[in-house]
Amino acid sequence: MGLGVIFQSLFLALNQIGDPRFRKVLFLGIALSVLLLAGFSAGFVWLVNALLGPEMTLPFIGPVTWIDDVAGWAVLLLMIVLSVFLMVPVASAMSSLFLDTVADAVEERNYPELPAPNHVPIAEALRDTIGFLGVLIGANIVALIFYLLAPPLAPLIFWALNGFLLGSEYFTLAAIRREGRRGAKALRKRHLAKIWGAGFLMALPLSVPVLNLAVPIIGAATFTHLYHRIQGRAPSDRRSRYP
Repeated sequence: MGLGVIFQSLFLALNQIGDPRFRKVLFLGIALSVLLLAGFSAGFVWLVNALLGPEMTLPFIGPVTWIDDVAGWAVLLLMIVLSVFLMVPVASAMSSLFLDTVADAVEERNYPELPAPNHVPIAEALRDTIGFLGVLIGANIVALIFYLLAPPLAPLIFWALNGFLLGSEYFTLAAIRREGRRGAKALRKRHLAKIWGAGFLMALPLSVPVLNLAVPIIGAATFTHLYHRIQGRAPSDRRSRYP
């Protein structure tokens, strides 16, 4: 069980990409991400203006009243640039709030014989999402240093880092529904190489604008299939079977 199972899981996920529940999660994740980034940017610009105040005294110039405006516009421009960079990890984290819907859709179509899963409580899911968002943003900001130190290796570092993070998160989301938190972590540790490989495959489209926003949905569906394949289950829906 190796690369073949990873690609089979991806094929099965792509075969269901038209599911309305997939689109719902995609649009919710993008909408929440835009609102979060816009709110954070506006709040940061307000904070800078509040700290600088309406007037400053500069050496050799005297009192000026335009510093806060210049700083505000400069910070806004910076936040727009950062928002473009952070859109994908933020969208990934926001979408993780609703990925149970994707897993439900996958299991209802492909594994209907299974009993109902244990859904993670919303408060616990929100806590996990905030933690995942912090790790994802922090890791990608730290990775900027390595991108600058070794530009030719930047794409590989980006794919490897985000592949590890996305793979670990999405596999846990898929497994925790039926194994519990402790069981999901043990299973993830046992199959880490395979999960990282699948995560690396998920991270490749992160470099492609627009397509990268669908990564959380495809990833959640792929890792739901991967979890079941690791457990020895095959999809029962003939339309979804890998040829």
